[in-house]
Amino acid sequence: MSNEAGTRPTADIEKRTVVVALAGNPNAGKTTLFNSLTGARQHVGNYPGVTVERKEGDTDFQGTTLHIVDLPGTYSLTPYSLEEVVARNFVIDERPDVVVDVVDASNLERNLYLATQFIELDVPVVIVLNMVDMAEAKGLRIDTELLSELLGVPVIPMVATTGFGRRELLQEIVRVGRERVRPKVAIKFGNELEPHIRNVTERVDQIGLDDRMGISPRWLAIKLLENDSEVVDDLRERIPEAHQLIEHVEQVRAHVASVLGDDPEMVIGDRRYGFIAGACRRAVTQVEAGRFDVTDFIDTIVTNRIAGIPIFLAAMWLMFEMVFKLGAAPMGWIESGFEALGGLASAHLPPGELQSLIVDGIIGGVGGVLVFVPNILLLFLAIAFIEDSGYMSRAAFVVDKVMSHIGLHGKSFIPMLIGFGCTVPAVMACRTIDDEKNRLTTMLVAPLMSCSARLPVYILLAGAFFSPQMAGKVIFGVYLFGVILAVIMAYIFRNTVLPGETTPFVMELPPYRMPTARGLLIHMWERTWHYVKKAGTVILLASVIVWFLLTHPAPPADLLVTMSENEAAQAHAEHSYAGRIGRAIEPIMHPLGFDWKITTSLIAGFAAKEVIVSTMGTLYSLGEEAEDESLQAALRNSPTFHGRPLVALTMMVFVLIYVPCLAVVATVRKETNGWKWPLFLIGYTCGLAWIVSLIVYQVGSALGY
Repeated sequence: MSNEAGTRPTADIEKRTVVVALAGNPNAGKTTLFNSLTGARQHVGNYPGVTVERKEGDTDFQGTTLHIVDLPGTYSLTPYSLEEVVARNFVIDERPDVVVDVVDASNLERNLYLATQFIELDVPVVIVLNMVDMAEAKGLRIDTELLSELLGVPVIPMVATTGFGRRELLQEIVRVGRERVRPKVAIKFGNELEPHIRNVTERVDQIGLDDRMGISPRWLAIKLLENDSEVVDDLRERIPEAHQLIEHVEQVRAHVASVLGDDPEMVIGDRRYGFIAGACRRAVTQVEAGRFDVTDFIDTIVTNRIAGIPIFLAAMWLMFEMVFKLGAAPMGWIESGFEALGGLASAHLPPGELQSLIVDGIIGGVGGVLVFVPNILLLFLAIAFIEDSGYMSRAAFVVDKVMSHIGLHGKSFIPMLIGFGCTVPAVMACRTIDDEKNRLTTMLVAPLMSCSARLPVYILLAGAFFSPQMAGKVIFGVYLFGVILAVIMAYIFRNTVLPGETTPFVMELPPYRMPTARGLLIHMWERTWHYVKKAGTVILLASVIVWFLLTHPAPPADLLVTMSENEAAQAHAEHSYAGRIGRAIEPIMHPLGFDWKITTSLIAGFAAKEVIVSTMGTLYSLGEEAEDESLQAALRNSPTFHGRPLVALTMMVFVLIYVPCLAVVATVRKETNGWKWPLFLIGYTCGLAWIVSLIVYQVGSALGY
């Protein structure tokens, strides 16, 4: 909160640009509205903290460009959380031309609390009554004209998912933003408090704080009486004359507390809610009382303390069955296409290093990853449906009791659920956890949730060594084992290196909504496109590097003279840099049933888990005989696995647990501001992967598998 007055100009009439801050409570539909207005493709979910960093987009309307900034979802402007600090600082420091506050019309009183704080700031505000259809379904009739009159700001009814009210909103944004229309109503805080607010406001005016900070003097007075730490600290640091004012406010606070028997902050909050309740009593009518509520009915089932967790597990099982079975056919088509492409390249390129690079390195490596695009599409489609429908919050709610027993709470499970898609945003989502030890514990166990990058490895191995009827169940079992292992490790961490008390968890359960087909397709494609881009960049580079390490240096020519093509390729690989590295580490991995080829693939997986598949594609495609069969067939026929599902299962378990990709390590480094916890993450995951895989392989071998 450090802006000096006049550092950002208001709407430029000639440039015809209006800067819009889009604010609102979590789950009010703010991000959906942002996508609707700008066409920006941003992740939409129903859990707190979906927008930790600000997102921006532009749209043109009637000759005016609207530059829209999507602020974090917040319940107030009191700086208790990172999201609230970011939202408030943007409005104060960058002074947008208009603030659009998105309000859930079906939960009007709670949502309007944030609106009252924007009104106190005396900034141009437009209130969007979103989801008016859901309010009507609850039997609520809202007189928007009367509500606008009572609040002193424009109020626009809207349904962001369908576009109802969009044009009216854009018209009002342009009008209010260009004319800088300020609120017409000032919230009054009672006969006891108002004289003190006026007194402090006058003192703010006397020393020119409003001009020097570019903030409403009345808002500054209210914040000082609330003992807002950000405002008080900022004044102390920047304005020496404010010290006497702060001392005076302390005396006023003590006086108010003695007279009213409560802290001024609580009194001010109560007055805001009183103002809101009065406005709602006049503007909102309950048309039908006791109408059947679908959300409440569904919640009695899915959040039931007995049925909740089995329902969640069943949903996960259905998701992985769908991913494997529906993705099998298109996966086979793409695989056949890459096999044909490899054969075409072999036929038209002269034998040599260039042919080997293109056929074995690029087509074998990148193609081995891209064949899983259908499965990735289906996975992200399922995750998007779970998030957008509102079930994600319920999943966190039902596991809260289990999580509390291990020292965490349901809010920690949200990053873990996000980890099914990608571990990087899962680690970043830990920012929403207030308790430091809870946050660190969640960061350390989130990588045990199988991300989409591991899925190709699972599908490759499960499809090669298990029947189609069993493969989906095996993959679900691996995912479930990751969840169980994360819970166990969280319990260990909370009772050893990160001890502490469990903090209470209160989470908003948004109403169920049927996701739109357009929204689901956008989310599915956005995330899958990231996977495809990764295949064309990181995995392509890694495949070329792995190919080079597998083909250089060449063995002595006289050694290859008597060998077949396939034997020569095998000797070449074993004599290469990668072969030597794999052979050197093989003794450590041998008790797990892994040979040098698996070991080499796992080492390559440090860069990104998809690289395991591309490395195996390169390792098992060397030689003419291997080129004529699919990678899964090559694995089944390879002495590496001895045709045993046990080796494949052990490898899946190792891939599940061992160190996440370098991007995750870098993110943990950034989030924790040091190398201590990233190095700890690498060490414990590698050690745990070795121990658990050893148990799986040795016990399985003893049982004759």
